[in-house]
Amino acid sequence: MNAGLLVALAVLVPLTGAGLIALAGRWPNLRESITVVTALLLFCVNALLAVRVLGGEAPALHAIEPVEGVAFAFAIEPLGMLFGLVASFLWIVNSVYSIGYMRANGERHQTRFYVCFAIALASTMGLAFSANLFTLFVFYEALTLSTYPLVTHAGTEKAVRAGRVYLGILISTSIVFLLTAILIVWQQTGTLTFAPGGILQGKVSDTLGLILLAMFMYGIGKAALMPIHPWLPAAMVAPTPVSALLHAVAVVKAGVFTVVKVIVYVFGLDYLQNLGGSEWLLYVSGATIIVASVIALQADNLKRRLAYSTVSQLSYVIMAAALFTPMAVAGAVLHIAAHAFGKITLFFAAGSIYTAAHKTEVSQLDGIGRRMPWTMAAFGIGALSMIGLPLTAGFVSKWYFLSGALDARSVVTICVIFASTLLNAGYFLPIVYRAFFRPAPEGGPHDDHGEAPFPIVLALSITAAGTIVLFLLPQLPLALARAVVGG
Repeated sequence: MNAGLLVALAVLVPLTGAGLIALAGRWPNLRESITVVTALLLFCVNALLAVRVLGGEAPALHAIEPVEGVAFAFAIEPLGMLFGLVASFLWIVNSVYSIGYMRANGERHQTRFYVCFAIALASTMGLAFSANLFTLFVFYEALTLSTYPLVTHAGTEKAVRAGRVYLGILISTSIVFLLTAILIVWQQTGTLTFAPGGILQGKVSDTLGLILLAMFMYGIGKAALMPIHPWLPAAMVAPTPVSALLHAVAVVKAGVFTVVKVIVYVFGLDYLQNLGGSEWLLYVSGATIIVASVIALQADNLKRRLAYSTVSQLSYVIMAAALFTPMAVAGAVLHIAAHAFGKITLFFAAGSIYTAAHKTEVSQLDGIGRRMPWTMAAFGIGALSMIGLPLTAGFVSKWYFLSGALDARSVVTICVIFASTLLNAGYFLPIVYRAFFRPAPEGGPHDDHGEAPFPIVLALSITAAGTIVLFLLPQLPLALARAVVGG
């Protein structure tokens, strides 16, 4: 099949699926079948593209050129390919999970939910495969707008308020900082096309380079670098499948993906290594890791704890990239995949607990592992990956991250890694201990519950297994991560 056609299908398949889902809204079984089939087709497209990328090809598609020199175009490089593979595979699992969750909880507006989910995946594919900053910005904004109805899905005053925070922070940062930075890059360099080694070296002064770095890092609000992170915990009012989309499949991954892509293909590692003053990003991301971990440690609400864990884990990617060394950047790329599988497992487990037992607080989880062993075993695997322990994907990415920090002789980074690892253990392991080693309170209103519906348990089991598989068989993500940094 023609490479350009495959690239086009990566965006068109989920968009077509969204239309078909809308038409099938009156027939739930058909609607959900279309959702799963569309997700499977999208992953197949990504798999075919991955074969070409690993074979040394660079599939591309030049669509239109609305302004001379600024094209709406796609070009697939290893970083985008890894993101596309992870997002498309997890959409399949999340679709299965959503069927069980939405039906079991009697959620309203299910057709709208599946339609917006498909549009969000189309936006994610467009962003992942963008050839330049213009195309990336268009799909970055489309992703924000398509996920807004998902955040406000419940329609309550709290959900609407959270949606305002979500939309307000993400739109304002992208317009004020990201778009302005893109325009400055265009004015200074005459191009917006991503290039190995970057496009800024020799084109801007060091002062302007530092200003642009700050504008990009805070313009990419989806990366949740403090203090522009509040949209992420606010969005936890959404149903759990949406939380999984936000934290693992698309939104925050789009943020840190864009951070890495800008650092590697707009600035370039050599340029940033020699740019005095750029170490501020290391300190800000390190502070975000520690502060968010401390907040998570104190949170009793399970989804809030997971949300602040995400804020912390995202800054692992940013901090690794901010070392500007090939080994550390490879670790950042790997952590995009490792965090996706670990965090989606944790959110799936949180939704399973809510569906079966209607429990939302950590303090309510005593003994729940005996009634929901599959759910809590999966939660334990996801937690170990977030801590970065062996036999989980999180260990692989953290190993590369730590190796990059040692290469760079960054004492600050090494200290942050060890401190945050202890904090991660501090807010995850007590949950596992409560679930399996504390007696359940007797006489509770949901004391006789078992596991959640089968699609939910199946989905969380698959992602938990994937977290281990990525540790045992890391060759594919490693190959793509090394290709990003030319290793």
